[in-house]
Amino acid sequence: MTRKKVKLAYITNDSARKATFKKRKKGLMKKMSELSTLCGIQTCAIIYCPYDSQPEVWPSAMGVQRAIVRFKKMPEAEQSRKMVNQDIFLRQRISKAEEQLKKQQRENREKEMTQVMYRSLVGDQGLQNLSVVDLKDLGWLVEKNIEEIEEKIKSLQAHQMPPPQVVTVTSSHMISSTHDLEKNDQAAKNTTDTAMDPTVQNQQWLTELLKPNDQNVGFGRNEDMMEPQNHQWLMDLLKSNENVGFGKNEDMLPYGFNGNGLWSSFPFP
Repeated sequence: MTRKKVKLAYITNDSARKATFKKRKKGLMKKMSELSTLCGIQTCAIIYCPYDSQPEVWPSAMGVQRAIVRFKKMPEAEQSRKMVNQDIFLRQRISKAEEQLKKQQRENREKEMTQVMYRSLVGDQGLQNLSVVDLKDLGWLVEKNIEEIEEKIKSLQAHQMPPPQVVTVTSSHMISSTHDLEKNDQAAKNTTDTAMDPTVQNQQWLTELLKPNDQNVGFGRNEDMMEPQNHQWLMDLLKSNENVGFGKNEDMLPYGFNGNGLWSSFPFP
């Protein structure tokens, strides 16, 4: 629960005024002690009241005397530098309030002219009804905005990102890569030509025919597998097509040939 705000006025009731004095005097002494302890400064207080015959001092009579002696030893300019009375205090408060008022009026005027400028740009308001003072303030505001825009452009240009770097490839690297590609293409072409050559296909068929323990291929009627000398003869036959009468453009034995006619025409040695 918040305390009720105290009205700063003279308390007409004697008992209430006396109770308030005692309570606030105790609070003032406590604040003086806190100020001296926390800030490490020498302080003193002298309070006169109609309820006591002697003034009340803080922290003690000797402490007050030392503080007053030190104060009197200071130059007069230093003694009065922070010293104010009621009249000076009020004047200072009034001057500060006037400065705050001028600042707020200047901000309000700038906001008002900003709205006029925006409405004029969109065509909602003309400038023919403005006074000379309004036109001067509007011109000042426009110049201020132009300066801010120019400063922003300069700031963006100063922090502009550098252009991306272009990676260049040397001619020697390109020539090496081209040679490697040509070699790979030539090797692939040679492999394809070899696989499509009918002579190579027939040689592969005969090589499969000469493999031992082949139960699927027969040599004549109930004949055994080929002897080593016959195997050597067929290997010689594969090396040179001219020994068996095959021309350059003639095919080798067709795939799936059972070999019966071959063995009857060329007897083994």
